[in-house]
Amino acid sequence: MARLDGKRVIVTGGTTGIGAAVARRFLDEGAKVCVWGSNPDHTAAIKAELPRLADVVRVDVAEPAEVDLAFARSLSALGGLDVLICNAGISVRRDFLEIDRVDFDRIMRVNVYGVFYPSQLAARHMMQQDGGGAILMTASTAGVVGYPRYTDYNASKGALLAMMRTMAIELAPKIRVNAINPGYTMTPMQEAEYSPEMLQQVNGIIPMRRHGRPEEMASLYVYLASDEAAYASGAIFTLDGAESVGSAATTL
Repeated sequence: MARLDGKRVIVTGGTTGIGAAVARRFLDEGAKVCVWGSNPDHTAAIKAELPRLADVVRVDVAEPAEVDLAFARSLSALGGLDVLICNAGISVRRDFLEIDRVDFDRIMRVNVYGVFYPSQLAARHMMQQDGGGAILMTASTAGVVGYPRYTDYNASKGALLAMMRTMAIELAPKIRVNAINPGYTMTPMQEAEYSPEMLQQVNGIIPMRRHGRPEEMASLYVYLASDEAAYASGAIFTLDGAESVGSAATTL
């Protein structure tokens, strides 16, 4: 039997990068999956690539009305919900003195509000079903380590971790809530913000000497979504090639 056989799953930010890798792996593990994304080209591409998906929904997770509609649609497509993966997130690499207020607000809305809105809907649903459920969040080592030029992103991920801890306490024992802290991971967002030379510089400060792969993050999500992790809640699982345990993270 596949490890996630019969699990009904929503993945926000599921059209590229870590989210897309999670969707692929979860399908292979027997889950029934709905993917959310905001980019029309990306949503069309993932729908064509993964016809086994229960649904692909265009939604801006920063807008509560859109989230309400998307959640109702996904709940209908799945016939229920066992796992919510809040993976949608954005960042802008910029010095603190140059951060635009509009950008700061947008990053906080997507990265924090965009987790709160679907998580509250999912938790209300899961509390009413016998099996409870699991809510998993893509946070970041940026939530615990001070990365230069990412003040707004760092702040959003720190808030996410604080929210996760409180949710884990309040929603137990029916709902497990955990966060994954990826380190530097080779995603389209990372490649858009860093030049090839910068990517190589990053590899030099990571003890494992490379970026993580989205598929490696997906493997951890499989475990946390499965019944094997029945006692895991309120925890932060870091997957960063040992980068954040040293001081080199602050040198770029």
